[in-house]
Amino acid sequence: MSLTSASIPLLGFAAYSGTGKTTLLEKLLPKLTDMGLKVAVIKHAHHNFDIDQEGKDSYRLRKAGASQMLISSRFRNALITETPDEETTCQQLINKLDQTELDLILIEGFKQLPSTKIELHRNEIGKPWIFPEDENIIAIASDLKADSELPQMDINDTDSITQFIVDYVKQHQHKQQSDLSANCDELSPAFLSVSQGRAKILEAITPLNSQSDVSLVESINALAAQDILSPINVPQHNNSAMDGYVICGDDLECESYTVVAEIMAGHSYDRPLQHGEAAKIMTGAPVPENGHAVIMREQATQEGDQVRFDAGKSGIRKGQNVRLAGEDLAIDQICVAKGSRITAPEVGMLASLGIASVPVIAKTKVAIFSTGDEVQAPGEAQKANSIYDSNRFTLTALLQKLGCEVIDFGIIEDSEAALESTLSQASQQADMILSSGGVSVGDADYIKTILDKLGNINFWRINMRPGRPLAFGHIGDTPFFGLPGNPVAVMVAFLQFVEPALRKLQGEDNWQPETFTAIAKEFIRSRTGRTEYSRGIYSINQNGQMEVVTTGKQGSGILRSMSEANCLIEVQPEVESVDIGQKVTIIPLSSRV
Repeated sequence: MSLTSASIPLLGFAAYSGTGKTTLLEKLLPKLTDMGLKVAVIKHAHHNFDIDQEGKDSYRLRKAGASQMLISSRFRNALITETPDEETTCQQLINKLDQTELDLILIEGFKQLPSTKIELHRNEIGKPWIFPEDENIIAIASDLKADSELPQMDINDTDSITQFIVDYVKQHQHKQQSDLSANCDELSPAFLSVSQGRAKILEAITPLNSQSDVSLVESINALAAQDILSPINVPQHNNSAMDGYVICGDDLECESYTVVAEIMAGHSYDRPLQHGEAAKIMTGAPVPENGHAVIMREQATQEGDQVRFDAGKSGIRKGQNVRLAGEDLAIDQICVAKGSRITAPEVGMLASLGIASVPVIAKTKVAIFSTGDEVQAPGEAQKANSIYDSNRFTLTALLQKLGCEVIDFGIIEDSEAALESTLSQASQQADMILSSGGVSVGDADYIKTILDKLGNINFWRINMRPGRPLAFGHIGDTPFFGLPGNPVAVMVAFLQFVEPALRKLQGEDNWQPETFTAIAKEFIRSRTGRTEYSRGIYSINQNGQMEVVTTGKQGSGILRSMSEANCLIEVQPEVESVDIGQKVTIIPLSSRV
């Protein structure tokens, strides 16, 4: 039995009370940190302990009844949680650590814990050896020679113990790499991690340079081909930020003011305000010359043509409630930067500036087709042993989200001539080609002959699930992706590899997907050696924490799992499984699918 939620090595210390565990750790930690290791320590105490000083605010509040007390300063923070009903397990404590920032977890106490330990033994304590009864002990540190084949060190030789721990960490890291290699599919000519595959693809993509001027509506989801400058000031004039009365900003001596005009939005008062004058003004209307302060209508009382202000002289200051010309955008200021994607806020802003057409990167043309004699188009009566083609429609929706023009070649029969003809046409008409199906190990020999004839294609096995088979290369100068046939695998592979490549092709540099950290609310199965993508539903609990659960069954053909999901749950290759309460990375889908 062992602890499984730690992705880094755990090492405990088994010893009887009085052996000096804490004293030894106190000497080891500076040596370990000097050797570059980031170490966490979990300490078990058998008694009712306090870490606060009596009389301190946090101590007083906790004793007053706070079940959780979070203390924070510039240099550290601590969460003190009362556990009157049940002691927190070591597994739960490990889950609270940010393992991405650590190389090693040392555990003091938890003597019965089923994890690797060093036994600490001093002859003067007069206690029996622990190692004969604990198979998890991997070494002994003592001032007495033990009758054991386990590695032994002098308990007072902290340098030797330090080196043993450092070697233990290195062995753990080496084993992780070996486990990854052992999981390679020997039928595959290449087996890559997700990040390695994405890096190789992006390195092979050259951005398109073609651009054109299009209307505002046509520019939606396109990328600006150059900086777009504001032709006007926004706002055009100094204007009122609210309904009220405008006066001279330094005219604060009057008990009341004479209302000389009412200025509506879209109209103006063309005379300068004089001492003792006010103008009633609506939100957005231009303030007249000398008008430098607006008092809100709720603070004003008007009788006839006289108005006085309840705020008094001290409550009025020059410049209040006045928006200055060019405050939002000045003439010739960049409003949309080159390479920025034009979405709803940008297109609305451009329209507000009076801009009718903009220079954009020309729409990326993407050719898509499905392969397989078993695949048929929706709308037809289903044939025996056939499936309806969903992948082309899924890909079309994903591509349109990125502002692409889709060239649909339909379903291609399983013949060399049909595939060669389709690929040749697609490479001449499109900026990128996507196929689905036909890239598994069993299909590779059949397709590879055609692809080698027309271009340069690599067949990869990616360390991920779903979506392991992937083909990538070029047909002539046109990038080609051969995606898996399973519907969910197509979507995951598109999000991980095709979308980053498309964004670079369109001219969007260094794009990264949005990710968050959430707390798992259920046990999530995984397998070491590959990145797992489960479909998930995240939410914010009443404490403001982000939580996530899966959508249920995670088969790569279950499209409903993607329809119900609002995120992907990413489990890294070194993690065997995710326990309830453990932190995981999630990738939101709302802006991408």
